[in-house]
This record gives sequence, structure tokens and C-alpha cells, in this order.
Amino acid sequence: MSNGTEDLENLIALMAKLPGLGPRSARRAVLHLIKKRSQVLLPLADALHLVGTTVRECLTCGNIATADTCHICQSDRRAIGQICVVEDVADLWAMERSGVFKGRYHVLGGTLSALDAIGPDELRIPKLIARITDERINEVILALGATIDGQTTAHYIADQLPGVTVTSLAQGVPVGGELDYLDDGTITAALNARKAL
Repeated sequence: MSNGTEDLENLIALMAKLPGLGPRSARRAVLHLIKKRSQVLLPLADALHLVGTTVRECLTCGNIATADTCHICQSDRRAIGQICVVEDVADLWAMERSGVFKGRYHVLGGTLSALDAIGPDELRIPKLIARITDERINEVILALGATIDGQTTAHYIADQLPGVTVTSLAQGVPVGGELDYLDDGTITAALNARKAL
């Protein structure tokens, strides 16, 4: 590119950091945005600014929200006594898309990983344990990926919760699968067929 295009190069480099976009895809996306400046680029810039300044993590469950407490935690329509534990917000959204689970959630923010030096304190596990007592939870549903780290995390959490029924998603979740990539029917079947750990 010619001189004076540092801003464009910076935008392309930032776009290339997004999941699923490499330098070529980012370049095409930026060119498209410029061509559709008034229809796409400017509204996108406004939306990014708004989200960047207003969205935060729910203090209770870890979902994202525009207030300190998300709409799920605030809702009096959600079942009391059940918490569905997920790895990240994308998994929470996948569970919500299925429309089957009517309780509350807890987002861990990842899974335990000795290789990456991620222990319980780097995740929201201590907050989960505190919620069990504070909210009188009688069932914890572990909706973690069927990966080695996901299963290690599930067993660790189950060991930390004596006296509480701990279940996990069952059939339908393939080994190595992630919730965000599953269809609603598979999530529904897995939730309905959960089993005790």
C-alpha cells in the first residue's frame, strides 16, 4: 500500500486478530466496510464504541451485561436452586438458544489447565462455591466441553461440592466438542439426559 495508509493498515491488523479472520480476510472486510461507509462502517463504529463503553461482566454469574447484574440473574422467572456452569459466555448463549434450561448460570472464564498455569483461582470457581451456599443451590449442572481440560475442571468442581447434586451433560456432546458449535437439538438432548458425576 502507498504512504499515508497507516490508519488502514492498523485497522486491517486489528481485524486480523478476530477469530476466523486472517490478514487477507481482514483486508477484504476493511475494503467492504469502506465501500459501504454510511450503511455499515459508521454504524459499526458507533456500535463498537457503545459496546466498548457500556458492556461489562455480570458480578454474579460472569455473563456480559450493561449493568452490574445481567438480565438472567435479575429475572424472577428463572428457576431457583439450579446453576448451569459453563466455560465462557458463548456457551451460555448456546444454552440459552436451546431454550431448555430455565435456571441460572455461572461462567467460569475458562477451564483448568496445568500447561497454561490456569488453576481454580484464575477461574471463577471460588465465586461458584460461594454462590452454592448464598443462593441455596441444590443442583449444579456442569455444561463443560468434552475436552480433557473440560472434564478435569468438571471433576475438580464436583470434588469441591460435597452435599450438592452435581450433574453433567450426557448424550449428544461429542468427545472434543464445544457447546458453541452444537445445534439446539443436541444441546436439548444433552441437558435432558444429564447424569450424576
